[in-house]
Amino acid sequence: MTRLTGTRAFVVVVLAFLVTMIGTTLPTPMYGVYQQRLGFSLTTITVVFAMYAFGVLAALLVFGRWSDALGRRPLLLAGLATSLASDVVFLLADATWVLLVARVVSGVSAGIYVGTATAAVIEAAPERWRSRAPLVATAANIGGLGLGPVIAAALVAAFPWPVHLTFVVHAVAALLVLVLLSQVPETVDVTPGARPQLQRPSVPASARTTFVGAGIAGFAGFAVCGLFTAVSPRFVGEAVDDPHPLVSVSVVFALFAASVLAQVVWHRLPTDTGVDLGCVLLTAGMLMFTVSLSQEWLWLMLAAAVVAGAGQGISFSKGLSAVLQRVGAHERAGTTSAFFVVAYVAISVPVIGSGIASDHWGLDPAGIAFSLAAAALAALALVTLVIDQRRTPTA
Repeated sequence: MTRLTGTRAFVVVVLAFLVTMIGTTLPTPMYGVYQQRLGFSLTTITVVFAMYAFGVLAALLVFGRWSDALGRRPLLLAGLATSLASDVVFLLADATWVLLVARVVSGVSAGIYVGTATAAVIEAAPERWRSRAPLVATAANIGGLGLGPVIAAALVAAFPWPVHLTFVVHAVAALLVLVLLSQVPETVDVTPGARPQLQRPSVPASARTTFVGAGIAGFAGFAVCGLFTAVSPRFVGEAVDDPHPLVSVSVVFALFAASVLAQVVWHRLPTDTGVDLGCVLLTAGMLMFTVSLSQEWLWLMLAAAVVAGAGQGISFSKGLSAVLQRVGAHERAGTTSAFFVVAYVAISVPVIGSGIASDHWGLDPAGIAFSLAAAALAALALVTLVIDQRRTPTA
């Protein structure tokens, strides 16, 4: 096969990023099917979902800097192969523990890709795409998360063997992209004999106050992403009798689509303005979601998902930018790692709490309590950030 270069190599790297992230949210519309087949509780659904985040965290901390020593291409191949492996484990899932393993493996694939693929997309971009490459990487990352449930729901609705077919289709796509990716050249110079190192999270004193505010906002936003991805089809089921699978995943798709679009549309906003706006939107969106749950209005759930998704996207991207503007170049990797640790703890632990609460209080009351807590956190983040901005404004 001919080596791929230029625009074709760039497209393949973006496709690899997209396919890997799609694989991480494919199970969303099928948790109910697994629950019926295996007979577990809503708490177990949230635990199964949350295992993904632990896989991401492990991969970020262990493999986060490996591509600097070994090159982007080997890590991209390994991450996509791991995504393919998670499909195989899902296909074999006949017990809860197998689902847990599948989610961890899926998380590892995403953890490898989050940093490595973002860097590779930017480095592989042709000159005319160079300025837009970070946005392309964001679209592949978050867009893949949003497309996963939609693709799975469409396959579930249109074809038999709903659980197995979804992972077979993704495995075939991953295998095809893996072959193409093997023909993409390396994007960085690799030093012979260089040894990969662990990624150590750290927050320099110069950025700690900003990190607290931005970290709280990131925590709230990723907790919302976790809730919507894990149990939003159940919320839709409370509002609509026997919803179509595509309707069931409409809320989580709206959340991720809004996150991507907001980052694209408002990427030129000043950092302080952007993170503040994100906190306001996230607070408003979760208050709207609280009302939608109490009234069981699907239209308001969708509107709330759009507003909250936009808030999550801006508050996270601009919040990270605000933190990184306060650290030196040699401190950015450790600070970014610390920020992602906060985010992926948020996407797992609170969701498990909501599952436990749902089993005791009911789905909607637990969802309302979760939404109010997320809104309060976003509001607290806004106050913290505004105080910090008055002391040391950023660009």
